[in-house]
Amino acid sequence: MDQFALLIAATLNSGTVLAFASLGLLINERAGIVNLGAEGMMLVAAVAGFAVAVHTGNEWLAFGAGAVAGAVLAAAFGVLVIWLNTNQYATGLALSLFGTGFSAFAGIRYTQEKLGERTNFEIPGLADVPFFGPAFFRQHPMVYIAIALTIAIAWFLYRSRAGLVLRAVGESPESAHALGYPVRRIRLLAVIFGGALCGVAGAYISVVYTHLWVEGMIAGKGWIALALTTFATWRPARVLLGAYLFGGVTMLQFQLQGEGVQISSQFLTMLPYLATILVLVLISRNASFIRVNMPASIGKPFFPG
Repeated sequence: MDQFALLIAATLNSGTVLAFASLGLLINERAGIVNLGAEGMMLVAAVAGFAVAVHTGNEWLAFGAGAVAGAVLAAAFGVLVIWLNTNQYATGLALSLFGTGFSAFAGIRYTQEKLGERTNFEIPGLADVPFFGPAFFRQHPMVYIAIALTIAIAWFLYRSRAGLVLRAVGESPESAHALGYPVRRIRLLAVIFGGALCGVAGAYISVVYTHLWVEGMIAGKGWIALALTTFATWRPARVLLGAYLFGGVTMLQFQLQGEGVQISSQFLTMLPYLATILVLVLISRNASFIRVNMPASIGKPFFPG
């Protein structure tokens, strides 16, 4: 039971990365914009957050730096695709490649740096409860913030006027424009917000999850986050569930290796990506289900008359 509790705790820790990034991409796509640059934004944010953590010793400033780095890159992407009408997919791929190269260059001096002692967080009174304490109540505060953010985004999208306007822009930007809503500004704000959350995810990886900086350390998590939004059919609660599902698959490989299971380590490393492909294949078998839930204008440019 102790091993199972530790596996649950590691799953929550790992899934939080995907939760933040996927929630950000969800907002993007709800507004009709596809940003394939998540991997690059997360890498730049990871090195930015780690650098701030090294120089200040403050994790929260590091998360702020990561959010700013992600938001700045997303803003540049947004200007290109929303105002200059560049291709969303090509621009996103270019952003991902830029982020990969820039983070490698900027992070050279930080590859040997180490952060100070990690703070052990726990909820008083609950952290000592057998099984549940180690599993759920000794997590970094960002884990609980991710859960609260999921609830807030679900309320925003389905219960607030601003969320309904955002969804309307994603469904029919022409109709929203005809009603007087600034479609391009709304889309830009959605893209910046999504980039900021991707930035928080990147900073979380380097500052909390791994506690170090290594070139290319995101290792495909940005692409998994993109797939996760489709897996979740653009719904926040499903995004969170999917994030923890993929987080659990990632942690399972380490659990199996620790238990001495005689399976190739390369195969175990492939498990999260195999799970991603399997889920997308299963979902794509029901095309009508995706069409019903997918924002109608996703990936399509908008030219105001």
